[in-house]
Amino acid sequence: MTTPTTPSTPPNPPARGRRRAPSRMERAAGRAAALQRPRVLLALLLLLALTCVMLLDGYLRAEVGGDQRVRTGAPAGDVPDEVLDGGPILSFPGGQATTVSVPDKTIVLTFDDGPDPTWTPQVLEILEKYDVPGTFFLVGSMVSRHPGIVRDMVEQGNEVGVHTFTHVDLSYQSQARVTREIEQTQLALAGAAGITTTLFRAPYSSQTDAIDNYSWPVYESLGEDGYTSVFVDTDSDDWKRPGVSKIVEWATPEDGEGASVLFHDAGGERSQTIQALPTYIEKMKAKGYTFTTVSGAMADQQPTGAGPAGGAPGTTGSGDSLQAAHHAATGATLYEGKALVAAVAVAEWTVPALSVGLVIVGVAVMGRFAMMLVLARRHHRQRNRRRFSWGPPVTGPVSVIVPAYNEKECIEATLRSLARSTHPIEIVVVDDGSTDGTAEIAESLGLPGVRVVRQANAGKPAALNNGVRHARYDIVVMMDGDTVFEPDTVRHLVQPLADPSVGAVSGNAKVGNRRTLIGAWQHIEYVMGFNLDRRMYDLLRCMPTIPGAIGAFRREAVLQVGGMSHDTLAEDTDITIALHRAGWRVVYEEHARAWTEAPGSLGQLWSQRYRWSYGTMQALWKHRRCLTDKGPSGRFGRVGMPLVVLFQVVTPVFAPLIDVFTVYSMVFVDFRAALLAWLAVLAVQLVCAAYAFRLDRERYRYLLMMPLQQLAYRQMMYLVLIHSCVTALTGGRLRWQKLKRTGEVGAPAGTTGTGTG
Repeated sequence: MTTPTTPSTPPNPPARGRRRAPSRMERAAGRAAALQRPRVLLALLLLLALTCVMLLDGYLRAEVGGDQRVRTGAPAGDVPDEVLDGGPILSFPGGQATTVSVPDKTIVLTFDDGPDPTWTPQVLEILEKYDVPGTFFLVGSMVSRHPGIVRDMVEQGNEVGVHTFTHVDLSYQSQARVTREIEQTQLALAGAAGITTTLFRAPYSSQTDAIDNYSWPVYESLGEDGYTSVFVDTDSDDWKRPGVSKIVEWATPEDGEGASVLFHDAGGERSQTIQALPTYIEKMKAKGYTFTTVSGAMADQQPTGAGPAGGAPGTTGSGDSLQAAHHAATGATLYEGKALVAAVAVAEWTVPALSVGLVIVGVAVMGRFAMMLVLARRHHRQRNRRRFSWGPPVTGPVSVIVPAYNEKECIEATLRSLARSTHPIEIVVVDDGSTDGTAEIAESLGLPGVRVVRQANAGKPAALNNGVRHARYDIVVMMDGDTVFEPDTVRHLVQPLADPSVGAVSGNAKVGNRRTLIGAWQHIEYVMGFNLDRRMYDLLRCMPTIPGAIGAFRREAVLQVGGMSHDTLAEDTDITIALHRAGWRVVYEEHARAWTEAPGSLGQLWSQRYRWSYGTMQALWKHRRCLTDKGPSGRFGRVGMPLVVLFQVVTPVFAPLIDVFTVYSMVFVDFRAALLAWLAVLAVQLVCAAYAFRLDRERYRYLLMMPLQQLAYRQMMYLVLIHSCVTALTGGRLRWQKLKRTGEVGAPAGTTGTGTG
């Protein structure tokens, strides 16, 4: 029987040789696709920006690549004897190696590995108190993280030099890496204090006898570029923390001799250094020593070694002598330096904030898993007790509404599965302006109890509302046109409606085309993420969604809330929340199984999940006032809304970052610990998934694909959610989207509920 609701005549075929004009729906779909491309690009750009921020943070916090090699005992035959035996200040005027010694009764205080936010300010305070200049060899990554300290250091009259960007032994590095280490540190200095410097000290090479055949080419190359390499005569060895008296003793040169002296203002716990420094300064001043910078020592002393007189002009102290080492940063160097410091500031704020967020999300997710397991077990035991009953069995006929738009591949299998129903039903097929003969196929089957209602294309909500208007019975079952029911599905689905407080029932939607990798991933998601969730929400009485693939409703309840709404893309979530707010109870019936065809390609999956995600956000926003609803009807607002926002919006955004942070930790922190942590999280998920599979009597072999699902599938869902958030923020809107179907899902063999395997 056919009941047309609007006049419908097949369109005239296009004339041969003429191009068919696109339909209204095709034009709308084209416009929607054009609008979505920028949002997809923005979502990808957000992910790229986050990745770059994390890489920058990791680069700043660790020696990249874990290169902690330090060369010792290497031959030094290529190094001139004049350099090995010369003074601690090495330069290359005219291309010739030249060394300079510190004048007698003079101390050049040098500090390595800073700036440190704890110790460096204390060192600066001591130097200022005693009116003593210092020369600080700074690590570029630390400079970019603490630019204010460097700025104060320079303004106080101290001198600064390059100590590489990541504190690596340069003798192991390529020329490109050496150049990068120096240039990045100069950029950091430019951004922090507006200067560059010509002073350099290599890590792990404090004295000239540390120069070997491998490091000598580095010093020669830097010397050709105008750098002065600075070593020490006397090492306090304060990093060993031998005690204040030993530090002072070891830093004291032979009587009357000048010295370049090494202390550390970073790189570890430096409280002994802070205690020793005033004592040392007072002791040396009492002996008649003066303090100067590297540039000051070079100005006051004639060079020794292989070349002619060298050294930078200037006077002892922090005045003009600093001009020899410091140069004002200009042009691209200055702006690139400021950009680097700004980017680091963003990374310094973003990564810790994300870390805290991940800890909170991790605790919430683990709590959710625990709650799901406990409540799912209770739900299963409660609903499968022999004495459990919703009330007198529901035996009266019900109306099954099948909205269909271009479902020629699936409609026959859908209707034939309904025809085998063990519960009396009428079938109302609402053809939503199909152009592929869907209505004709439904009519040609000649199945009893099937009515075809035609309407102009208006979308799924309109089709469902039209079906409700044509339904003859008080209970209506809604399903998708690509879904197959088992013979007992309808009977199981409607039994909870024996309870007069129940307004709607969610069935158990299962993936029928699970033989492909994408299908298997979705199968895991349906069993664990959807059905295990619904058991929890059922007991909490805050079910957020009755799936479009299978749901039963009181016709009275549907009409009371105004039917299916066009306001959102998730009409199923929209009406479910509306039913809660109207005072109806929504429950889950695990034995009512529906086999649906999941998207078969990544593109189709993206489209579907994008609509689901965005539609859920729309529905939550539409019903935001439920947070203030009172009484029993406000339970969803008090319990359901927070849970849905937390676990369907917030945690899906952060959950994939667990994988990103795992990679980050593997590269920059501790590979083994990070891997073990990731495996522990995966193990918890596997336990939950295995229990969900047990409750649904599914085969465990699909769980073998779960690790790969976590690595690939979850990242895609993250991008989908970001895309949805961007669309929501920019006010985008989508139409009901039609996914490509193959019709490969048929009725499962038997009705035992063991799955199709």
